[in-house]
Amino acid sequence: MSFKKILLPIVIISLTFFSQCKKSGNTPAPPPDSVPIKDSAIVTGLNYPWEILWGQDNFIWMTERGGKISRVNPTTGAVSLLHTITEVVTNGEGGLLGMVMHPNFTANPFVYVSYNYNSGGYKEKVVRFTYTGTALISPFTIIENIAASSIHNGSRLVITPDLKLFISTGDAANQSLPQNTSSLSGKILRLNLDGTIPVDNPVAVNPYWSLGHRNPQGLVYANNILYSSEHGPSTDDEINIIEKGRNYGWPNVAGFCDPGTEQTFCSTNNVKEPLKAWTPTIATCGLDYYNNDLIPQWKNSLLLVALKESRMYQLKLDAANTSITSTTEFFAGTYGRMRDLCISPTGKVYICTSNGGNNDKIIEVRKL
Repeated sequence: MSFKKILLPIVIISLTFFSQCKKSGNTPAPPPDSVPIKDSAIVTGLNYPWEILWGQDNFIWMTERGGKISRVNPTTGAVSLLHTITEVVTNGEGGLLGMVMHPNFTANPFVYVSYNYNSGGYKEKVVRFTYTGTALISPFTIIENIAASSIHNGSRLVITPDLKLFISTGDAANQSLPQNTSSLSGKILRLNLDGTIPVDNPVAVNPYWSLGHRNPQGLVYANNILYSSEHGPSTDDEINIIEKGRNYGWPNVAGFCDPGTEQTFCSTNNVKEPLKAWTPTIATCGLDYYNNDLIPQWKNSLLLVALKESRMYQLKLDAANTSITSTTEFFAGTYGRMRDLCISPTGKVYICTSNGGNNDKIIEVRKL
């Protein structure tokens, strides 16, 4: 056998491995306890899934932008439609978007969803449904009349252990709204689970928790910290730590506080700078926190998916969980645009794409 025939399979195997994992320049060598991973599509034929979350029934719960809420069996890939919200109006990037379940779902079988609708213009609302075991019933409006647009609607939902509902809203393509505390747009909102306003919000009888956001479409609570991912304009996609009453700059500041007018605005408006910013933008979207032993090299990391760059990012955190020490990229260009991800209790990661045309998938990532 010739040397070329021996060498060729080695080259192919090497190229296959590196096509799945592209490392940024500041990424150290994999830790000695690293394990190989395997990715495969478990569901196909979806149309713009927007939210996937791991339910307490050990199914994946999913929204599709056209109005469908479904349960997905992660073992068989079977999709069971639970409910179609007929009030949903899809306009550009709008439609049925974020979803979260009550932390004690057995005792309180509530599902909260965010969606766009028409009422004297294009609007956004958050509605709570009750799960019967087979269907979603009894819609109850938590908050409504949030300005919406064909772009920049935010709409990621999180419930924290103290039973507060956080809602990300975009600027609805109107840059005058994020700095206006009378507007619900361009904010991270904080409500009680019945829709009332907590007494310890930054401003009495005001649902906003932070302001100055452009389009935050990733939100996760971990390490007693609320992390977000946010779309920038042509520059400065961001990863942020969300703090009470802080200003995140938009539209006066994009990314870090640069010298000049941005620095002046930051100094006088309590602006908090991001943990990380990307220029050019990557279209940051769904965000989750990984701390499982199944894939040990991902422990204590934020996992982020991106639309424009069509890949997943592992953002390794430091011991204080307040700084990103390295970035590693996975699945670059393999599945197209990626919208969201969730993590099972066993440590498997699930990613949904956002390509449209009934061509979307849910991908399972696991230990090889």
